[in-house]
Amino acid sequence: MIDQFINFVIRPPRAEYDPEQYLWEKEFTLAGRTYIRQDLELKNSRGYTLQCSHYLPSPFPENASLPCVIYCHGNSGCRADANEAVVVLLPSNITVFTLDFSGSGLSEGDYVSLGWHEKDDLKMAVSYLRSNKQISGIGLWGRSMGAVTSILYGAEDPYIAGMVLDSAFSNLYTLMMELVDVYKIRLPKFTVKMAVQYMRRVIEKKAKFDIMDLKLLPVAAKTFIPALFAHANDDKFIQPHHTELISKVYAGDKNVIRFNGDHNSSRPQSFFDSVAVFFCKVLHPPPIPRTRKVDKYFNLGSLRLGSGLDESLLYEILSSLRSAASTTDAASSSSSAPNASFVDSVGGLPSEVVPVTTDEPDVLNRDSYSCNSSTRESWGRCSIMGNSDEEPTTDHGADDNASELFFTPMGSMREILPDKKEDEKSQKEKKKKKKPDKAKKIKSDGLEKIESLSRRLRRCCMPRGSFHQRHQSS
Repeated sequence: MIDQFINFVIRPPRAEYDPEQYLWEKEFTLAGRTYIRQDLELKNSRGYTLQCSHYLPSPFPENASLPCVIYCHGNSGCRADANEAVVVLLPSNITVFTLDFSGSGLSEGDYVSLGWHEKDDLKMAVSYLRSNKQISGIGLWGRSMGAVTSILYGAEDPYIAGMVLDSAFSNLYTLMMELVDVYKIRLPKFTVKMAVQYMRRVIEKKAKFDIMDLKLLPVAAKTFIPALFAHANDDKFIQPHHTELISKVYAGDKNVIRFNGDHNSSRPQSFFDSVAVFFCKVLHPPPIPRTRKVDKYFNLGSLRLGSGLDESLLYEILSSLRSAASTTDAASSSSSAPNASFVDSVGGLPSEVVPVTTDEPDVLNRDSYSCNSSTRESWGRCSIMGNSDEEPTTDHGADDNASELFFTPMGSMREILPDKKEDEKSQKEKKKKKKPDKAKKIKSDGLEKIESLSRRLRRCCMPRGSFHQRHQSS
């Protein structure tokens, strides 16, 4: 049993994989841009060859340098674990470098050291990137053993721009004692301590490091690199209190994210969004200019807009709708306004008008990627114009003296005539009033303008000679 526990620390199951099958292709398309994978080998200080990959845009921007994030895998992982990081960071103009640590994956070496020797492997990767004039700032993204490696190295290199630390342990000896309880090893405490001391001597002889030296709290107390800590709530292997202890003593700027899941579960999309925002903030990647004509399709409910659509007319209508809505909202300050926004009347139009050509940066286009590491396809399509195939039918209440207005499924409006008794009351009140209500008149004009533009929009979207049919959303 002790030998199994020793292997559990320094010789966990090793990832064996085919790079051509489990890594991104040598050339691939992501979010409408082309990228390449450069494979290379590095030698660490102990003479082991490390297998590495660097993901770059193709062609590389002229007279420009891009930041890079080094992904550090866990104790049983490999560089294929960085596939998700590629999807998250490349669309933000941040390159991704990943490697198999010594003793892991396809790199040389017989044992892992849970961060002790891995920090020297990471040092070689950082040195290689800093020798490349095309690379500007460098960030670290580590998970489990990779997070420990990042903290140990970050304490020695204050020029790292930022670190994402997912599920790091605070003390290896404490972790080993906790795992005895997790795996319900029924032995007296003194027997367990004697076994750990025996394991300590064996591990030091085989893997050349002392498990008692892996204490992160003293290291974190003298590290000033901005850090984003993360931990799963149901992690039983490395419990969340380890991250809490490290973050409390951490000397640099920090933030902590908690989410559902366990040690090996997939991370939620909100975590990847936070990572992308964090690295954009600390690495300052250059913006991605987009000067070509937009060739994507947009989803307007169940309407599909293709290349045959007069886009300039569509954007003109959308702009007019926005201006009409702002006029209506301004006029409704003295009377009750409809509860639903004008967007609902045309089936969920976008809150922002998308230009046909743009030079604005495309730093965080979260709809253009999905964080599934096994997917191999173009990520260029997006759906930002609406999610529902069915438009809502919303009733809008007005004042007692005003007619009741509501939108039909096609966005048209009609009036419901009041009863006779109500009509007599309204006529008496109208006689008393000397001046018409200007706000209500402006509001009515605005709604009529919206209705007119809505009909133009639907004629623009529908194919000639056919009518749009609604289907129940599944």
